[in-house]
Amino acid sequence: MTSRVGVVVFPGTNCEHDVVAALGSLGAAAELVWHGADSLAGLDAVVLPGGFAHGDYLRPGALARFSPVMEAVARFAAEGGPVVGICNGFQVLTEAGLLPGALQKNAGLRFLCTTVTIRVETSRSVLTSGVAPGTELRIPINHFEGNYTCDEDTLARLRDEDRIVFRYVENPNGSVDGIAGVSNEGGNVVGLMPHPERASAAILGSTDGIVLLRALLASAGLRSGSGPAALAG
Repeated sequence: MTSRVGVVVFPGTNCEHDVVAALGSLGAAAELVWHGADSLAGLDAVVLPGGFAHGDYLRPGALARFSPVMEAVARFAAEGGPVVGICNGFQVLTEAGLLPGALQKNAGLRFLCTTVTIRVETSRSVLTSGVAPGTELRIPINHFEGNYTCDEDTLARLRDEDRIVFRYVENPNGSVDGIAGVSNEGGNVVGLMPHPERASAAILGSTDGIVLLRALLASAGLRSGSGPAALAG
């Protein structure tokens, strides 16, 4: 049985088709979910993709958190379902309280569109399960407000609980402790600023994102009962 992955679309989202194509190339049944949906029944994983949800008015993710689908996402996450927020999706997850901290303007107030090297810091997440800590990946970033921040107590907790999923090898945006991605306590909700779907084919310049997308689909397969054997080779 093929894993079903929902890719949430808010007004202003612009990376949804990239995510669907990348996951589909790996054997998943990826489908778009409108932000007005109030149920995620039948899905094995959920991705909040990048873009400018609701035009990023007020601040990124602040309006999207009130969309009906976010209540369904919160229920799905509470039940242990794999949830990944990429770039703007990461911002939405922090605004919705599903991940700690916040994303602020990049150091130097510069928009960044480049490829960076990130280091996997833990395998205890749905996006890095089976990926050895210390693995370095070349993944594109594309953001103006990707500077991750949190208070000292939260940072200490993230470190102690092994919830820092990725760090930048060379910090491009001023993120505290070089953080590029974090998880919730259960490791089933992950947010990251780099775009793995943009590093999923040789024509894009890197295939390093496949490592992370495969891990997500493996986690979705465990939830659906399809298991890793259902994934494309």
